[in-house]
Amino acid sequence: MSENDNPFAALFAQTQTMMQDWVKAVNPAMANFTPQGFDKMWPTVPSEMLEAFWGKQFNPEGLDAKTRLLLTLQGLTIQGALAEPQIRLTVRHAIEAGATKQEVAEAIGMAAVFGGVPAMNKAMELAREAIDGAD
Repeated sequence: MSENDNPFAALFAQTQTMMQDWVKAVNPAMANFTPQGFDKMWPTVPSEMLEAFWGKQFNPEGLDAKTRLLLTLQGLTIQGALAEPQIRLTVRHAIEAGATKQEVAEAIGMAAVFGGVPAMNKAMELAREAIDGAD
């Protein structure tokens, strides 16, 4: 079946065109917006704040910030590594919260069972970029 025969592809293309036209009409400045590099606009949160907001501050018997961030990273990977800026940002925050490069790699590697090897490979690539950029 070619793309021309696929009604879902045609519907997707039509919807995409309608949204692009709508964005141009409502806010022309957003017509060429891309989320690439969006993660670089957000600073890395200090480890103390990460622990206060995402750690044991409100749930002393719960997970610490590092563990929560590693779980978040695994979930983002399982989704197919589509959320590139979020993966880079989560890796930076996990490292800040005390995760090692090995722990980041293991969290991503375990996700291959659920999200597949291509998703794992893409997330590893993104994590490497985030770690190299933080060094």
